[in-house]
Amino acid sequence: MTVSWRERPEAGGQFALRVARWLIFTLGRTRVLWLSWPVALYFMLRRGPERRASRQFLTRALGRPARLRDIYHNFHYVTCSTVDRFYLLAEEFRRFDLSTTGVDQLHAALDEGRGVLLVSAHLGSFDALRVLAQQRPEVGIRILLDVEQNPGISTLLNGLNPALAQTVLNARQAGPALALAMKEALDANCIVATLGDRLRPGNSAITVDFLGAKAEIPAAPWQMAGVLKVPLIVAFGLFRGGKRYEMYFERVPVPQQFERRDRARNVAAMAQHYADRLAYYAQLAPYNWFNLYDFWSHGEAASSDHRDRPAGDGDQHTAVNRR
Repeated sequence: MTVSWRERPEAGGQFALRVARWLIFTLGRTRVLWLSWPVALYFMLRRGPERRASRQFLTRALGRPARLRDIYHNFHYVTCSTVDRFYLLAEEFRRFDLSTTGVDQLHAALDEGRGVLLVSAHLGSFDALRVLAQQRPEVGIRILLDVEQNPGISTLLNGLNPALAQTVLNARQAGPALALAMKEALDANCIVATLGDRLRPGNSAITVDFLGAKAEIPAAPWQMAGVLKVPLIVAFGLFRGGKRYEMYFERVPVPQQFERRDRARNVAAMAQHYADRLAYYAQLAPYNWFNLYDFWSHGEAASSDHRDRPAGDGDQHTAVNRR
C-alpha cells in the first residue's frame, strides 16, 4: 500500500519543538550534532514507510540498489538540517559557511523591478536561501506557507523570529485573496518564495518525468509565473556536511505569450524544466532528499478531476501551492 506524505505523523509536536529549541540553543550546535547520530538511527528504525521511501529514491538517484548505510546517511542529513533550521530561522548565518552559485541571475531579475517568484523543493535547506536577506536587505522576502498544515513551524517562527513570521503569506486563505497578496508583494519588488515539489489536496497537478518515472507536482507556481509575467528562479540550498551549505540559483524562461491556447504547453514546459533541475541537484546531493514518501505515486497525489484537467486551464488563481 502506498503511503502519502500527508498521512505520516510529524516527528514530534509542540512540546518536542520547545525541548529541541532549548537543547539547540543551550548545548550549542556541535554538541547537539553529536546527538544527531543516534536520533537519526532511532527514526530510521522506527519509521518504516520513510525508510522504504528513502530506499526507493536513493536507488533511482544513485543508479544502484541503495544500501542501509545510504538510507542512514539520508536520515542523518535530515536530522542535521532540522537542527540547523533553528539557527537559520533565527538568522544566525555566521555559524555557517554559505556559498552561492548563480546568485547574479537572481540579482539581475530583482533589478528589473517586477519582483521574483522563487521556487525551491524539499531538498536540502529552504531556510539557508534566506542568506539573501543579508545580500539584498532592501528586498522583502515573502514565504508562502500553509499555516494550518504547519502549526509547529508557525510557532517556531513566532518564537525565533517574529519579524520573519510577519512576512508569511498564509496559503490557506481563499485563492483570489492569496493571488492578490502575491501580486502586491511582487509589485513591491519582493521575492515570493514557495516549494514546488509536494502536491496537496485541491491543488492542480501536472505530470513530469523525474528520475526515470512519472511524478506529479503542483501546477500553480508555473501558472502564476506565466499569468503574472514575473521573473522565475529555481533555487536549492544543499547541505554538504559540517557547516557548509551550497546555494544554487537558476533563472527559468517564462513565455511572454501566455494565451489560453498555449497555456497548457507552456506550463508543462516550465514544470518539466523544474523537474529536470530538481533531478540534477537530487543526484548531486542525494542524501539531501527530504520527501520521504512515495514521490512517484499517482493514486494519492491529486484527485482525479484535477489530474484529468489540462494544467494550464482555469484555476490559476485558486490552485496556489501550499508548503
